Amino acid sequence: MGQLPEHVVVVGAGLGGLRTVEALRTRGHVGRITLIGAEVHAPYDRPPLSKQILNGTWEPAKATFKDAEALAALDVTMVFGTRAVGLHGTTVELEDGTSVQGDAVVLATGVTARTLPDQPAGVVTLRTLEDAVALRGAFDSLSSLLIVGAGFIGAEVACAAHGKGVQVTVLEALPVPVERALGREVGALAARLFTEAGLDLRCDTRITRFVDERTVELSDGSTVTADLVLVGIGSLPDVSWLDGAGLDTTDGVACDASGRVLGTSGVWAVGDIAAWWDGSRNRHHRNEHWTTTVDQTQVVACDVLGIEGPALAVPYVWSDQFGMKIQTFGRTDLAEEVVQLHGTGLEGGPVKGTVVGYFAGGVLVGAVGFGAPAKLVRYRAMIAEGAARDAVLAQSDATAVGG
Repeated sequence: MGQLPEHVVVVGAGLGGLRTVEALRTRGHVGRITLIGAEVHAPYDRPPLSKQILNGTWEPAKATFKDAEALAALDVTMVFGTRAVGLHGTTVELEDGTSVQGDAVVLATGVTARTLPDQPAGVVTLRTLEDAVALRGAFDSLSSLLIVGAGFIGAEVACAAHGKGVQVTVLEALPVPVERALGREVGALAARLFTEAGLDLRCDTRITRFVDERTVELSDGSTVTADLVLVGIGSLPDVSWLDGAGLDTTDGVACDASGRVLGTSGVWAVGDIAAWWDGSRNRHHRNEHWTTTVDQTQVVACDVLGIEGPALAVPYVWSDQFGMKIQTFGRTDLAEEVVQLHGTGLEGGPVKGTVVGYFAGGVLVGAVGFGAPAKLVRYRAMIAEGAARDAVLAQSDATAVGG
């Protein structure tokens, strides 16, 4: 762009979209902003959907970031309940046949729930506020729930259902839960949380087909039936509406390290849809984490306005399950070595209180804590500075080393 944009169009009214609007105003943008959202709701927070809302400790309205009055204070034009269906340059086409032309566009449409082949309509997923409210209401009449996928969503739903007295069975295709994020050894700790709570967790278990909306057939020919089946096997970037835009959407929208969409002028992307260039991995990478999305909105707002932005912080993700908070800092998927820093979980001791460090090339690249926030937090700065293994162990109670 030859000059700063007067009108910024933000597509996606979730966390990334709203925080982008706020960052633009905070950083000094006084021109027009249009916020487009496919849902009719004001922007709301998604992590509570599988936590506080599902377990009944929050009413749905509490998840709303800003009500209409607070949004109006941002001086933003709101176009809610209308999905974007196309992008041409910096013009966004909407499903009602209208379009919104801006000088700059920020893509923040996030992800959609991944489904299985031939998944019946009566099998549910959890992605939207309506999904959470409907599932919470269903708990009152369920005696059994089958969950496909033992990731964070599956685990949080399992905990909420179990707390309501529902018999829960969880099927996981991998040898342990969240193996891609935690690795097999630490994923085994996550598996223990299911079994020690009395849930029926079946790993290395694959579904061959749905017999009907309540019954699945497994690869060994057996079947599992429940009152309700929920599929929680991850998500897909919401990029189908960009098919005609000529963008690289192989896995999300490919961007440079400042969120500028490759091959465009005046288009950026943030959040779960955005595959930013990651120098540590030497490739584009989507980071589906709440805090990363917030960090990216600050960088993009600055880039849109032509000012220097902040550096991205150490990635962070958390999950509330089985009476504790599981927290992850850094890039655990890069690790070559896993070291138990605190606790005795890897030796068969209690899972709670265990902190594990992830190392690559002798440098700390990530850390995971199970119900141990006070001990874990010290490693965030060490990850950021690339602390050497010996320096990390000096701050720990290291008792065991794994691979």
